[in-house]
Amino acid sequence: MTRRSKGEKVFSLFNTAGLIVLSGVFLLPVWHVLMGSISDPLRLSAFSGLILKPLGNPTLGGYKLVLNNSSILRSYTNTIIIVAAATGFGTLMTILASYILSLKNLMFKAPIVFMITFTMIFNGGLIPTYMVVRNLGMLDSLGSLIIPGAVSVYNIIIMRTAFSSIPDALSEAAIIDGAGHLRRLTQIILPVSTATVAVIVLFYAIYHWNAWFNASLYLRDRGLFPLQLTLREIVILSSEQSIQAAQEAADVEIYRPLIKYSTIMVATIPMLVIYPFVQKYFVTGVMIGSVKG
Repeated sequence: MTRRSKGEKVFSLFNTAGLIVLSGVFLLPVWHVLMGSISDPLRLSAFSGLILKPLGNPTLGGYKLVLNNSSILRSYTNTIIIVAAATGFGTLMTILASYILSLKNLMFKAPIVFMITFTMIFNGGLIPTYMVVRNLGMLDSLGSLIIPGAVSVYNIIIMRTAFSSIPDALSEAAIIDGAGHLRRLTQIILPVSTATVAVIVLFYAIYHWNAWFNASLYLRDRGLFPLQLTLREIVILSSEQSIQAAQEAADVEIYRPLIKYSTIMVATIPMLVIYPFVQKYFVTGVMIGSVKG
C-alpha cells in the first residue's frame, strides 16, 4: 500500500463530490417524474415546480389509465417488435461487416473503409432518404423503421477494432484445423468479443427504443406508431385521442399531467431494468473497441 499525496487526496475529494453532484442532476428529473406519476391528479394539475414527494395520497391511478389505453399498449407492442428486430438485424450486419473489415488480407480494404467512414460525415439527406423508402414500398410499415439506417458506422468501427485486437495466432490455428470464415467467426472471434457485442446490442436497443423521428416521417397508420411517438403526442402535442381512457374517469385536464408522468415512466422503466445487467460490459467493450488503431 502506498500513501497518497495531499494532491491526490484533494483530487479524490473533488472527484467524488463532482460525481455525487452529477448523479443528483441526472437522478432528480427521474425522481420528479416518478413522484408525479403517483401523485393525486387534482393536486398535481394545480402544482408547478419540482416534485420531491407524492402530492396528496399516493395513487397508481395514472398507471391504470395508461395500461388500459389500447393505443399505448399497441404502441408498446410495436416498439418491442421494432427493437427486437432492428437490434438483431443491426447487430448481425455489424458483426459481419466488422469481421470482413478486420481481415488482414482483404482486397481494397482502405477504399472500403474510407467509403464506409465517409457516410459518418455526409449522407443523402432527409428528402432523398424519404424517396428511397417510398420507392421501396416501405411507407406505413414497420420495415421502414428497421431496414433504413439499420447499421451504425460508429458501431462497425468499435467492433472491427475489437476483432482486430484478437491475436492472429487464434485464427491461424483455426485455419490450420480447416476452419472456414463462418466457423472462425462463430467459434473463435465472437466468444472472445462478448463484452463488445453486448455493448453494441445495448447501443442499438437504446437507439431504437428512443427513436421517434423516422416514425413520424414514414408512418401514417396510428396502429403502427411506436411508443415514443405516442409518448410525444401525449407530452408535447397533448393529443386528445391518446388520453381517451381518462375521459371516462374524470375531466381530461385534471388527469392530463398524471397520464404524462405515468406514460414517461412506463416508457423508461424497461431501459432502467435492462441497463444494469449490461452495464458491466460497457467500459470493457468500448475500451477494447477503441484503444487499438
